Amino acid sequence: MKRQTTLRKKLLTALITTSVAASAALPGVVWAQSANANLRGTAPPDAQITARNVATGQVRTTKASANGSYVLVGLPPGTWRVDAGPGTARTVTLSVASTSTLDLSRAAAAPSAKAPIQTLQAVTVVGTPLLDVRTSQVGNTVSLRQINELPEASRNFLEFADIVPGMIFTRSANGNTSLSSGAQASSNINVYIDGVGQKNYVLAGGITGQFASQGNPFPQLAVDQYRVITSNYTAEYGQLSSAAITALTKSGTNQFHGDVFGSWTDTAMRAETPAERASGRKTSSHEKDYGFDLGGPIIQSKAHFYIAYEGKEFDTPTVVVPGNSSYVQYLPAAVQALAGPASLPFKENDWFGKIDYEVTDEDRLVLTGHYRAETSISGLGGVNAAGAGLNTINNDKRYDLSWEHSADTWFNKLLLTYEDAFYAPTPIILGDGAQYVPDFNKNSIILTTGASPLAQQNKGQKGPGISDDFTFTDLQWHGDHELKLGVSYKSVKLVAQDAGDSNALFNYLVTTSGTESIPYQVQFGSPTPGLSPVATSTDKQYGAYIQDNWTVNNHLTLNLGIRWDYEQTPSYLDWVTPANVVAALYSQDPHAPAGQTYAQTLAKGGINIADYIGNGHNRSQPKNEWQPRLGFSYDIDGDQRHVIFGGAGRAYDRDLYETLQVEQTKQALSQPTLLFDTPDSPCTVGVNNCFAWNPVYFSIPTLQSLVAGSNVGKEVDMINNNLKAPYSDQFSIGMRNKVGEWNTSVTLVDIRSYDGLVLTLGNRYPNGAF
Repeated sequence: MKRQTTLRKKLLTALITTSVAASAALPGVVWAQSANANLRGTAPPDAQITARNVATGQVRTTKASANGSYVLVGLPPGTWRVDAGPGTARTVTLSVASTSTLDLSRAAAAPSAKAPIQTLQAVTVVGTPLLDVRTSQVGNTVSLRQINELPEASRNFLEFADIVPGMIFTRSANGNTSLSSGAQASSNINVYIDGVGQKNYVLAGGITGQFASQGNPFPQLAVDQYRVITSNYTAEYGQLSSAAITALTKSGTNQFHGDVFGSWTDTAMRAETPAERASGRKTSSHEKDYGFDLGGPIIQSKAHFYIAYEGKEFDTPTVVVPGNSSYVQYLPAAVQALAGPASLPFKENDWFGKIDYEVTDEDRLVLTGHYRAETSISGLGGVNAAGAGLNTINNDKRYDLSWEHSADTWFNKLLLTYEDAFYAPTPIILGDGAQYVPDFNKNSIILTTGASPLAQQNKGQKGPGISDDFTFTDLQWHGDHELKLGVSYKSVKLVAQDAGDSNALFNYLVTTSGTESIPYQVQFGSPTPGLSPVATSTDKQYGAYIQDNWTVNNHLTLNLGIRWDYEQTPSYLDWVTPANVVAALYSQDPHAPAGQTYAQTLAKGGINIADYIGNGHNRSQPKNEWQPRLGFSYDIDGDQRHVIFGGAGRAYDRDLYETLQVEQTKQALSQPTLLFDTPDSPCTVGVNNCFAWNPVYFSIPTLQSLVAGSNVGKEVDMINNNLKAPYSDQFSIGMRNKVGEWNTSVTLVDIRSYDGLVLTLGNRYPNGAF
């Protein structure tokens, strides 16, 4: 396994994972990151194929070729009535992001009694679900029925991805959720909602709003169904090296329809916690989930609306418990009183709206908007008292407009997007805080009553994007080809503030004689004049792909694609390492023999510091991110009952801006740590950042004046000049079988990940060792 290294601490290790997945449900082929479905098959030669959506009245047409083959591209999933002339009509149900096969060359059979039924007023419409086993991809579909009927611990629609082999949905003790695939990190996934990627370019979690949150990334009520692809996706999918999730939202129909739901628990409906039992009082708490949706016609069979809202309110009990119970008695009485039951309030408002308009039988416009506003109190409980808590704002706004044009032999989708997502925790109390530690182990915390300067952050992304996907279906050469080409561009402003200068955290030593009256250590924010503590970068992202889905004959299908991605992050590319940092690195190492610089010390540890010093023009980002995506399926008997499938491909992800920004923000706003000479924790004044205590140091500006214009107590972070993007190579082989009414799939999957970003410590002994 290869890896790239930068300085300071380990953030991420690339993993190699091999898994065997077995599923009792049958995955359908996915030939678009769009949530739309495709329908292909045979019909009488040169016949006119007409498909009508039974719920919305939407109509799509195409013409069969001289050999009778046809393809309908870009159909919204749902129930469709399809015909190729008298006696050929079929009513079928198409699932999200799928390509299904329907034979219209023979007279229609009577509908199955087991087919799904959709009732519109007095008309009962029977739709036969179509499954396509001829896919080279590995994954499964999560249906609306599963979303509505399976139990869940949250209303996060991604929780149901857990039913797909290889997917892991986690809900921690504090309610925060995450989704990952296999042994890969959650930041490597991407979620597409109506074809729009929700990727988080700054923070971990994979998608915006999913980092350190109890909330839902999208209203569950508004999700109709979604497909999870764990490996070997086609070339349409970008900015991921793990699983792809593509979701379809609900739309209005020709009938008005709505839902209302609510759930509620409170203090009286739960048992006491041990801490509440010990204190003799129960902390007030509650959990509320509620919402509604409504959809219907604006103009019958032409225009429809849909709106959904979900609210979530938690007041979760927690408890402040000192880290060393035997030393609690030596804390000041006022500090001891901070231990005991507490609560963590949380509130989320999540809105989604959609309008679709059939301008003509060939043109469709869809406008969507998503607004999520979330506030919470976090960070308290355990050794953290209420004063150490954070007030976190987590907002996500997205607006998308798409234009779909359908012709007999081609289909085009133009998509305009705008996103604005920010995560901003701020200390509840600004100013001085305290942290109490026992004398026998300063790395052990008894109680913390305030926040460090690192607690104040503001990280997010905003900006527009445009993409165009063109599909050509009238190409025959040794079979039928569905050729798809796409390009995309985004200009996204990335923002990262890693700390604030409004908090200072003082450490006090606790002994069996009591708590020292003066602190032995302090950490605080120290701004550098002329530099902004907020890193910003207008990121330029380019993508292009070509995908050929080649039906060679009734047995063999080939999926051949290639993708290219390129990204420019100016704040990384244009970074100039400050002169004082360069001078310090090439000056005498104070712990080494005379004449040995710190750069030479690092070299003994295998680090060439010149690889990390930016001069504004010695960095570049790779332009060779070519990603072949190859797959096949072989239908043994040509009847879709026994199919062998497999594939191989490469997928590039991206380096998170949260990591790239540290060399800028740590210089602009460092968090130095200073020592004070105390009776129980003595240090030599004037040596190793040690000062004689003075009460004026309770003033943050006074502390900042002690280090102004110097490197005292400061941290330096450096990023390699030749940074690579993480990627994975994916391989799979499997077989699907239809046994009676059971559809089964067994797959062997091998995913190998490379070039995960790793930060390592720069502090070294004179021999180069840690």
